[in-house]
Parts: sequence; C-alpha cells; structure tokens
Amino acid sequence: MNGQANGGVHAVPLRVLAQVFGALLILTVLTVVLANYHFGPFDLWIAMGIATLKALLVALFFMHLRWDRPFNGVIFLCSLVFVFIFIGFCLLDTSSYQDQVKLRQNDLLMQKK
Repeated sequence: MNGQANGGVHAVPLRVLAQVFGALLILTVLTVVLANYHFGPFDLWIAMGIATLKALLVALFFMHLRWDRPFNGVIFLCSLVFVFIFIGFCLLDTSSYQDQVKLRQNDLLMQKK
C-alpha cells in the first residue's frame, strides 16, 4: 500500500525534509534574484514555473503525495494542468487591453499634477 501498512502513517527521514527545505529556500532566493531582471513577456512564466516547482516539492514531500496512492498524484497533476490552462487563457487576453490601461495610467498621472 505504498508505505501505509502501519496505520496510514509514513515517516519521512529528517535528512529528506531538510533537503527539501533547502531546495525551497534556494528557489525562493532564485525568485527574488530573478525579480530584479526583466525577461519581457517571460517574466510571469518564469515566476509561475518556480512557484509551481515549489508547490510540487511541498505536495510531494510535506503532504506525502510521493508515498500516497498513484491516483492522488494523477488528480494533483490534472489540477496543475487546469491551472495552467486557466492562466494561459487569462494571458491571451492581457495584450488586448494594454493600450487602455496605459491611457488610464497617464490620465491618473496628469490629474495628480
């Protein structure tokens, strides 16, 4: 039963948890460092990729999905696919109203002067 023979409890070694914690810290530092650089239209995709990787680490090791039934992993992966689809649809729409946003920002700046 994938590590659930002793009443559904799976003990994760402290070394594994420390490694995952270290990876999460490195990914957080990477996020902060990359925020200082501009990659044009890829800024959001890079940030979302790092955030997804961090969420995957948390789900696999801290939520014990790695040792759970494979069906739960499939459900988790399907939810990630749907999140990417929804974000993709939102990003398709962002370029259609950028001119209006810039005009509104200019109007607000002119009103403050």
